[in-house]
Order: sequence, then C-alpha cells, then structure tokens
Amino acid sequence: MDRAQLADFLRSRREALQPEDVGLTKGPRRRTQGLRREEVAALSDMSVDYYSRLEQSRGPQPSEQMLAAMARGLRLTAAERDHLFHLAGHQAPRRAISGEHVAPGLMRILDRLADTPAQVMTAMGETLVQTPAARALFGDETRFVGNARSVVYRWFTAPSARDVYPSTDHEKLSRAFAADARSFAAQQGPGSRAQRVVDALLAESPEFAAIWADHEINATHELEKRVQHPELGVMKVHCQFLIDPAQHQTLLVLTATPGTESYDRLQLLSVIGTQRLTADA
Repeated sequence: MDRAQLADFLRSRREALQPEDVGLTKGPRRRTQGLRREEVAALSDMSVDYYSRLEQSRGPQPSEQMLAAMARGLRLTAAERDHLFHLAGHQAPRRAISGEHVAPGLMRILDRLADTPAQVMTAMGETLVQTPAARALFGDETRFVGNARSVVYRWFTAPSARDVYPSTDHEKLSRAFAADARSFAAQQGPGSRAQRVVDALLAESPEFAAIWADHEINATHELEKRVQHPELGVMKVHCQFLIDPAQHQTLLVLTATPGTESYDRLQLLSVIGTQRLTADA
C-alpha cells in the first residue's frame, strides 16, 4: 500500500469534483477547492474521520468494499477505480458483465434525482446505489450480502421483500421475477452468479420451483406499477429505465403523474427519506 500516493490521489479527485457534479448546491461562502472531505465521506457512506485519515497518509489499509464505496463517491471512471485499488495494495476487480462499479455518467444523473425514487441495479437486481427517496420506499437495498443481494432471491425467500407491493400484485410479480431469472441465467451461463441464484431458489423456494417448471419467458414487468409505503399508502408510479450497455446496469426511476394523489405522496416520500438520513447521521 502506497499511503502517500493514495492520499494524493484521493485529494486530487476530491478537489476536481464540484458540488454541482454530485447534486449539491454551491453556497456563496464556499472556499474549499472542489468538495469538502465531509461531503466525500457522506457520498461514500463512511465516517469523516476515516476518510480524512486516508487523505492524511495515516489511515489503515482500506478494504475492497471501502475502496468501491470511495470510487462511487468520487465518481471515478473504471480506470481510475482500478488505480485506486492498486494504490491501496489490492488487485483491481475483474471487469465482468454486471460489474459493480457504477459509471460516472449514471452517477451524475442519479445525483440530480435526489428527490425522486431512483437506483442503479445490476441485471440480477442487485442494488448498487440509491437516492434518499428510494431508500425511504424500498429500504437500504445496498446492505445485503450473498444471494440476498438479488431482489429476485429476496422476493422468494424473504416475505418482507413483498411489503412494498400490494398483495393482489404478488402473483404477477412472482412470474415476472422468475422470467427475469431465467433470462439472466441463460445469458450468463453455467457457473455464473445468476445461475447460482437460480440453483439456490430451486432448492429453497417451492413457489419459485413451480413457476420455473412452467418455462415462462414472456412475463414482463409493467411500466406502470403500484407501490406502497407504511406511512403514505399505495402509489401508482411509472417506471423509467436507463440502461448502460457497457456495465449491463440499469437506472430505475419512479415517477407519478403531476396533479394526482400519487404524485403528492411521492413528494412526501422524498421528505421522509431526507429525515431518515438525517436521523441516521
């Protein structure tokens, strides 16, 4: 680990970012060149003290998870992310289909959607980053590990995963998720992460196994859905998808028709999300 070069690289990337690059407002009294350390720490979901020690060449060797979080927080390109890993004494992650590094372009779009439920997901429904409003609606989906990182796996193995949708829509969604899994497993092939999730579901979920046996491939997710929140109730939302073909990642954005009750509730959702993040901090 090259502490001096790591510190210099982190500092240079932080100073190169402007508040507007990450969806923040540049106040009139700002004197810092680029972002503040506390802003990068918040964007990377880590403590200010931990990040500051790294910039001061006195921190511990960061884990791969911490490095990946900093790469997202600093909006690094794939090449810059690899360099960050090398400076910290780690092998750079293999660049594969459904990679976990979110492209800076997608992150810049997400930064401008802070008051909208939006998140970046891999092909197998693994959430990589969320807006505060998305966390308020779905919960923190980035905290899961192993097979549970996939929303498809959670749907069939964790009853609470279905709470965000009305019960009358569950059967339709089960078939859509199973069709997703069949498509992803076929594309990625034997031994892939998608196939491992399918194998686990076949062993653990009789419901999934029964749907899988139907070989259904035409079940699709509707662009208009109903979602529900314990405080705000049911909302009718439109699903927009922006796909990054290089990373095989999808930016999911939920909106509602202006002037409707669902639209008003979505606006309240962004307030709830901000309050929860403040309380957590």
